[in-house]
Amino acid sequence: MAKEVANREENYSLWYNNLVVKADLAENSAVRGCMVIKPYGYAIWEKIQGQLDKMFKATGHQNAYFPLFIPKSFLSREAEHVEGFAKECAVVTHHRLKANPDGPGVIVDPDARLEEELIVRPTSETIIWNSYRNWIKSYRDLPILCNQWANVVRWEMRTRLFLRTAEFLWQEGHTAHATAQEAIEETEKMVNVYADFVRNYMAIPVVVGRKTEHERFAGALDTLCIEAMMQDGKALQAGTSHFLGQNFAKAFDVKYADKEGNLEYVWATSWGVSTRLMGALIMAHSDNEGLVLPPAIAPIQVVMVPIYKGEEQLQSMVEYMKEIGKELDALGISYKIDDRDNVRSGFKFAEWELKGVPVRIVVGQRDIDNGVVEVARRDTREKSSLQREGLGNSIKGLLDEIQANIYKKAIDFRDAKTCKVDTWEEFKEKIEEGGFLLCHWDGTSETEAKIQEETKATIRCIPLDSYVVEEPGTCIYSGKPSKQRVIFARSY
Repeated sequence: MAKEVANREENYSLWYNNLVVKADLAENSAVRGCMVIKPYGYAIWEKIQGQLDKMFKATGHQNAYFPLFIPKSFLSREAEHVEGFAKECAVVTHHRLKANPDGPGVIVDPDARLEEELIVRPTSETIIWNSYRNWIKSYRDLPILCNQWANVVRWEMRTRLFLRTAEFLWQEGHTAHATAQEAIEETEKMVNVYADFVRNYMAIPVVVGRKTEHERFAGALDTLCIEAMMQDGKALQAGTSHFLGQNFAKAFDVKYADKEGNLEYVWATSWGVSTRLMGALIMAHSDNEGLVLPPAIAPIQVVMVPIYKGEEQLQSMVEYMKEIGKELDALGISYKIDDRDNVRSGFKFAEWELKGVPVRIVVGQRDIDNGVVEVARRDTREKSSLQREGLGNSIKGLLDEIQANIYKKAIDFRDAKTCKVDTWEEFKEKIEEGGFLLCHWDGTSETEAKIQEETKATIRCIPLDSYVVEEPGTCIYSGKPSKQRVIFARSY
């Protein structure tokens, strides 16, 4: 029997957790709040990572690696930063175990206490800017455009696979610039790189926007973000890019000599996306049969299944499929031939649907005789018959069509679940239905906090490239003047 998934409409949360496990993406580990990313899940992450890495390098960034451990004194140097992460930090206090003198097992050696406690990185601004102090002396050393692919630890109490775990994988860009304007341009450039990737590869429509002061990254002067809508109408922050000003340069005394020989503090940015993108991918597109993967990031874009009688016919069909595979490979299309002889073809169909493979090709002896193959697309589950001749190009066109259709479906859904709201009573009613509410807000953190307290809705962003509504109005909560609408939603 194929692994059935819980019904999305009946219990969205159970459906999501069910799908992550049954599609072999990830599972909970023996360490509370941490996950094991299984090979198929990691293959999807590698596709995400690989494409983003190309895009980072195309914009002049280089990869580096910095330590997992941060001296506690480093984190304390930027007050707002440490306050923002203090509750989530894991702390290393000792460096050795010893045999338990009172019984089996081991205990922490009390004589091995560290002179200075170490923080397991929740983010790397402090350790990186300590290094930049040694790298930067002159304007000729700038800009520094570094990125690292790493793991971080934020000791979350309530966790969910991919969306919120105590340890997760991510990338974090950290750049240093001679002027504020250069750093601001970098912040904007990278949030748009994220938007480009998520829209064009993950087929998820996102809004590029600015976070409010209350929602900003700890230690930043400005935070830009991309916000996506999931199929239950909740928002998900898919990536952020931060203008850090000179806060970290001042905390770590990072100065450069300009062309006139004057010493100036450096300007900084940081930006990142994480394995949370995997959660976004699942929740934006998948259905009750399983994953629906956009071809651009599917590890297997085409699966081929033979319908056969006997071992001899199976081998003949596998050779036939290998010839199809050569065509696909030449076009850069990834494929798998499922020649298992211990499960029925119906089981294979259900399994590959569960795993979200965009296209399934089925070949029987009659198909070979007629020079055709049966093709099923995962996004619509429609089947058709394609000519064997020129099949590679036909599949390539079909994959492009599937990619576009998945995006269209997601953006149509988002637009249908987005509306203007002008009164507090309507807001309280509409927020229960989910979606993005475009509302006037008076610009104060007090009003923002009150709305969140009463409805659990937050300002996801002040939109910059979608749903930009600059018009005078009055705040839905306080009745005070407002210049433009912002996006409210409940979120993950």
